[in-house]
Amino acid sequence: MEDHANLQQFKAEFFKALAHPMRIRILEVLCDGEKSVNELQTILGSEGSAVSQQLSVLRAKNLVNTVKEGTTVVYSLRDPLIKDLLAVARQIFDNHLVESISLLKGIRKS
Repeated sequence: MEDHANLQQFKAEFFKALAHPMRIRILEVLCDGEKSVNELQTILGSEGSAVSQQLSVLRAKNLVNTVKEGTTVVYSLRDPLIKDLLAVARQIFDNHLVESISLLKGIRKS
């Protein structure tokens, strides 16, 4: 029973790490390959402190790897399955969107 509790705790912590739009966006960007903090800031169009704060959470939850190259820190996904998880989340979103559009079309016809 303890294994189930440990697994549930891991999942809860894992999903907490995903519970911020910028962290999800960072992970989506890293799906395309490793990036430095400056590259992430540019892509996200966000200030350094906000990006660094979210990267810190992702590091603490072991969702990203870091490698120091001179004075630059480069981030990458720790587990390539994160890319699959984000793709499945997108599919679920698309399914909900299709259902909502169908529902709205049905309301219009009434």
